[in-house]
Amino acid sequence: MLEAHADPRILTGLGNAEDAAVVCFPPGKALVQTIDFLTPVVNDPFRFGQIAAANALSDVYAMGGEPYAVMNVVCFPAGSMDGCVLREILRGGLLKVRESGAMLVGGHSVQDREIKYGLSVSGLVDPDGFATNSGLRPGDRLVLTKPVGSGVLATAVKAQWRGADGYEEEIFRWAARLNRIPGEAITRFGLRAATDVTGFGLGGHLLEMLRASDCSARLHVADVPVMSGALELATQGLVPQGSHSNRGFCQAETEVSDGMDAMAVDIVFDAQTSGGLLLGVPEEKCPSLLAWLHEQGELAVVVGQAEAMCPGVKRLLLC
Repeated sequence: MLEAHADPRILTGLGNAEDAAVVCFPPGKALVQTIDFLTPVVNDPFRFGQIAAANALSDVYAMGGEPYAVMNVVCFPAGSMDGCVLREILRGGLLKVRESGAMLVGGHSVQDREIKYGLSVSGLVDPDGFATNSGLRPGDRLVLTKPVGSGVLATAVKAQWRGADGYEEEIFRWAARLNRIPGEAITRFGLRAATDVTGFGLGGHLLEMLRASDCSARLHVADVPVMSGALELATQGLVPQGSHSNRGFCQAETEVSDGMDAMAVDIVFDAQTSGGLLLGVPEEKCPSLLAWLHEQGELAVVVGQAEAMCPGVKRLLLC
């Protein structure tokens, strides 16, 4: 754990059994707050801690913010599971908190029958330069920064499907990756529309943006990057219930082009853990944004575009 006052931004908090933490707040910044926690999606507790922390931090990055102070949120079956599992989860989370540059200033734990872990995150954002769901405009290109399919792969891991170790590696490769650099792109390029792709799936989170912005969109399914093995597993029936629920919930506002592969559509609505950012990018900024993200070693793919909403047309066309 971090020592009390190891970070000069912490005035008091860790180390003295304080009731709360007191930290310095930079002038000219606005506060962005979020909380997220989840059950394990991989078997390795150290990796799970990293994934859960990255997932929670992502909501701040999706606003164009910078994580500043975080607290652990933990549920753990202390009476039936070795404490070393909890230590590894927290160690993984701390690794990602440090990578983000944020301060760990405390947390809360309860005894529970099921492991759950995540973070409460307070971040900093420019009050005149953050992204929202409502900032999408007709003509904006939709740029995705991680592949989808983690819900399907996690189902295979839980089922101990043949090749489960490889699927866990693929989940960890992407889900433990911070969205820090795509978050920086929001401020660098002055983007006004963004979200992160998590439990509601790519299609569900895109529809949230479309409703908030009163737009429609074409999503080019063949251009959506997919994690290795996810499509093959989907054809074998390893689509989680949450993904089916996502598709059903979004069905009334979604049109699927004739001849579209059913498994590819399922993947569009696959429930994600710590997915990428979905950025709304003005057409004239798109080439330079893609080039910059690629130079930083990030995945960045144009998967569709926003359009004006017309009467009688469904908001989301999968084509």
